[in-house]
Amino acid sequence: MQLNLAGQKVAVFGAARGIGRVIAEEFVREGCAVHGFDRDIAVEPGPNAPALSAGDATRYADVCAFASGLGAVDHVVFCIGVGSGKFGFPFWQLDPGDWTRVLEVNLISAVNVAHAFAPMLSARKHGTMLFLVSVAGQIGSQTDPPYSAAKAGLINFMQCAAKDLAPYGVRVNALSPGMVKTDLNESVWRAGQEKLAPEKRQDYETWGEEKIRKVSPLGRWQTPAEYAAMAVFLASEHARNITGQTLNIDGGQVMHS
Repeated sequence: MQLNLAGQKVAVFGAARGIGRVIAEEFVREGCAVHGFDRDIAVEPGPNAPALSAGDATRYADVCAFASGLGAVDHVVFCIGVGSGKFGFPFWQLDPGDWTRVLEVNLISAVNVAHAFAPMLSARKHGTMLFLVSVAGQIGSQTDPPYSAAKAGLINFMQCAAKDLAPYGVRVNALSPGMVKTDLNESVWRAGQEKLAPEKRQDYETWGEEKIRKVSPLGRWQTPAEYAAMAVFLASEHARNITGQTLNIDGGQVMHS
């Protein structure tokens, strides 16, 4: 399939590592000019690494400065996410103060990005936005309620943005990961293990395989490459009638009847 993305400009937030890094590299392979934004850019460059700029997406001024330096872009991808770092079941084990940073990073950062780029995209009447969300935002995950609620809010905001930008020919969608080996996924494992007696604790691989058997009908890990493949497809003209959608790549974990 020819995606015909060569020469297009892409801004990827959270491009230094994890799923965001793999998505950025896939756009590079498609011949795009990719500009990454992340808090920590001290990483190995790699053969398909994007150009990286340092900044904090929770600060609107940082995002606007990055956007103005790029000029016109074709696609914007938001791949930033953090959890509370605590096991949130039941939710009152957490303190209300545990919510603030999680909401700022997962939701307000995405709003900052959308505000910074929407005027330019709407003026050009062209382009896409893509937000990385989570299955936790669709099922009310009890593991980390602040993260779950933040991603649910982002899904709803994505739909609002999709409706607002549709008259300008700009499409907005979300990708929803399930079980992926990322730093965030590993932090969920670590927080849960700390609540268990030593004799009941599991290593990361054992915990992950057991959880996958419980929650995923296909019974296997998902990989960052799968999200990268979908991200470039959604940016292409093959997806010209897809907007306002949350696409789950989750092994069947979330099924809506």
